[in-house]
Amino acid sequence: MSAARTLDRRASVAQLFRNRGDSLLVSGLGGPTSDAYGIGDHPLTFYLWGAMGGAAMVGLGLALAQPARRVIVLTGDGEMLMGMGALATLGVQKPANLAIVVIDNGLYAETGLQQAHTARGVDLAGVAQACGVKAEVVETQAQLDAVEPRLYREPGPFFMNLRVPPVASILELPARDGPYLRSRFRTALLGPDCHL
Repeated sequence: MSAARTLDRRASVAQLFRNRGDSLLVSGLGGPTSDAYGIGDHPLTFYLWGAMGGAAMVGLGLALAQPARRVIVLTGDGEMLMGMGALATLGVQKPANLAIVVIDNGLYAETGLQQAHTARGVDLAGVAQACGVKAEVVETQAQLDAVEPRLYREPGPFFMNLRVPPVASILELPARDGPYLRSRFRTALLGPDCHL
């Protein structure tokens, strides 16, 4: 793992989403959902409790269905490793309104803090680039400051590999009621009269 990993995970997530406006956010399993909820619950956040490896594809579906809205996926390195094929699909589909932020702490935090493949040399940003997805590695505050506005303006698909120290997220968890979260998100996005 690089010695340059100095960013505080929660503070970095808070910075990235402080000006989210009406952007749609899909948060991946475990730590990323805790981070998204911990910086402030929002009705336009779709928290994923399961479906490990599926956050990027849920984000792609939303981006294709809502081309006028910015869609951001916040996921972890373990989930992205499980769903790496999603990067190839993003590179082919090229949704202009989609950004992926991978919080990379080099750990499989949900299963006991085992060292993840990203701590052993797997370069998620390099994989994304090889699939035709613009990618940035962010390890320092200066890099975070420079890339933050691009999260909302850069034509997608845009991939940010946010490398943080090897510690687990502080757990703060939203409701685990899938139908409630789905309905709340749908109503916030489409209005109270939607029947989808």
